[in-house]
Amino acid sequence: MITILCSGSRGDFQPYIALAQELQKLGKSVRIAGGKSFENFIQNYGIDFYSLSADYQSIDIDPKLLQDAQSSDNPIKMLLTFNKMKKYVFGLTAEMFSACQGSELIIYHPGCTIGYFAGEKLGIPSILAAPFPMHKTKEIASLIAYGKTKMPKSLSYILLQGMLWMAGKTGIIAFFKENHGKLPENFGNPFERVDKNHPAIISCSNFVFPRPKDWNAGIHQNGYWFVEENNAYRPSEELFDFLKNGEKPVYIGFGSVFDSKHKDETVKIIIDALNMVGKRGIICGMGDVQNLPINLLAINSIPHSWLFPRVSLVCHHGGAGTTAAGFKAGVPSIIIPFSNDQFAWAHRAYDLGVGSKPIYRKKLTSDILASAIQFALKDDVIKNAKTLGINIATENGAKDCAKIIIESLKGK
Repeated sequence: MITILCSGSRGDFQPYIALAQELQKLGKSVRIAGGKSFENFIQNYGIDFYSLSADYQSIDIDPKLLQDAQSSDNPIKMLLTFNKMKKYVFGLTAEMFSACQGSELIIYHPGCTIGYFAGEKLGIPSILAAPFPMHKTKEIASLIAYGKTKMPKSLSYILLQGMLWMAGKTGIIAFFKENHGKLPENFGNPFERVDKNHPAIISCSNFVFPRPKDWNAGIHQNGYWFVEENNAYRPSEELFDFLKNGEKPVYIGFGSVFDSKHKDETVKIIIDALNMVGKRGIICGMGDVQNLPINLLAINSIPHSWLFPRVSLVCHHGGAGTTAAGFKAGVPSIIIPFSNDQFAWAHRAYDLGVGSKPIYRKKLTSDILASAIQFALKDDVIKNAKTLGINIATENGAKDCAKIIIESLKGK
């Protein structure tokens, strides 16, 4: 049994589901340990689930703190918010340790570093599986600084890894002192401890951020980890007719970071912008929206892999998974980042020539959005986006990383 420790929102779990799917194809039994609200979501993919008692959706997190986490627009704010949220992981640490018992290998999200120390304590190999590049390099700034903040590259990685380490550190200290009387002898940030027993795997395309040449040979980046959907998605009749009866629409959705209190303001901005450029649009995840014009349709959640290839461009918040899906679909992007690594994906899309300049959420207006749509639909941007999609299709990150995991087991 291979145990995968994960945390975060639905989008955070999807790459690990893709990894589990590929490990199952290679004959391995896999389970994902995560917050209880994700049980049905993960089991629907035929993957065993180890339920933790709580997650960010079910524990009593101060709503303002959660909002701060979703709108931290500079590294210092991010660090302070992560520090405040660490108290919520105390109880989960012991549960994650229990989930690892009886496993032959532990795979852990960078927010679940108990996986590394559980492996050391139980004599089980562990693998860091990161949903984005996070290891130190002299070639490029980390994702909390890229394109937005001018700081030494080395400092940007200290901050990034420090925040992720902070997410689990306090709970690990409390767990080991209570259950073992002392901390592990090698206690400390484990992210750069990459060796034969502790390889690291990264979900990212080398056509988006090329693998740095100065990385440890044990760090593997072979492409994005995309989920294979179990059943062919069937759109509603309303959505099917909307797509069929007109030019390809613009997709606009902001995932879990969307704050419903800004709903009316945001919808008006979208309506006005689309009218300025004479385009149709689909808005997603903003709830029930009344009295929309005929050029706009509101929908709830939908597989990005199905919808994105059917639209003219994707406008979103810049979550790593949503960004990857847009790149894979081969359509231009408009990224409106709210917090954390979203700014990096927004700047990277522009630098690659596959999207408009980033629009920071606080500066979003109808005029700015309309201009971004016109820019993103220029012929050269469309061409670049299509080429990137073709290139990404040549990679199979989840499959290649699953093979690396199997090879690491052979040598243990």
